[in-house]
Amino acid sequence: MGNNLLQGKKGIIFGALDDKSIATKVAERCVEEGATIILTNAPVAFRFGEIQKLAEKLNCEAIPADATSMEDLEDLFSKSMEILGGKVDFVLHSIGMSINVRKKKAYTDLKHDWMSKTFDVSAISFHKVMQTAYKMDAVNDWGSILALTYIAAQRTFPDYSEMAESKALLESFARSFGYHYGSRNNVRVNTISQSPTMTTAGSGIKGFSEFFGYADKMSPLGNAPAEACADYCIYMFSDLSRYITMQNLYHDGGFSNMGMNPSILGMDG
Repeated sequence: MGNNLLQGKKGIIFGALDDKSIATKVAERCVEEGATIILTNAPVAFRFGEIQKLAEKLNCEAIPADATSMEDLEDLFSKSMEILGGKVDFVLHSIGMSINVRKKKAYTDLKHDWMSKTFDVSAISFHKVMQTAYKMDAVNDWGSILALTYIAAQRTFPDYSEMAESKALLESFARSFGYHYGSRNNVRVNTISQSPTMTTAGSGIKGFSEFFGYADKMSPLGNAPAEACADYCIYMFSDLSRYITMQNLYHDGGFSNMGMNPSILGMDG
């Protein structure tokens, strides 16, 4: 049941792939809260047909766009403003990919051309999205731009590989572009550092299910589920968060502030 928190707002959601995607949950909640949205993902993702089904369910348009291509992004924002009848109020960047992780390359033996691709897709694309929107003046004043990140940007998680550096770069872009976008249009730019989540991408990381259980035990509130992350995104898109910008916001059940949890060592109770 929605509360009309996004009534009359328009947005673009990058990265909805399937029903496990956080972006999918965010898209569903946005519509529930009264927003009109455009879904987008890389052209290859459209081959699976899931994004088209979601668009049909949410009564919205889905536009293929390679987030690493300035030409595709210009086309996306142009078409989106045409369909939505004006500028957008919010954008979600939920994009991440590492060939090195997929191919299970050791961190000490990474292929650097693959690493460059990881940075381009997972982080530089965020700058490209914002730069395109900024140049096209595609976001309304007091709009909100969000990207999803992970605490590996601050701490070492060996199996997360070069995605850790990718997320650190992503968070830096939010701070740097947040200054420029805030100064010109009062647009806020933030990242949400989410708990490990059972998404299609996350599940591909070595030892993920074991780590998921560890993080769940370490966190006083347990791991934050995708649905709760979607709720947080709704808040960040709404006017209730209009003075929050250039922040990395932890949405992780308290994991980021824990040193040791007695339950991990079997000491509780």
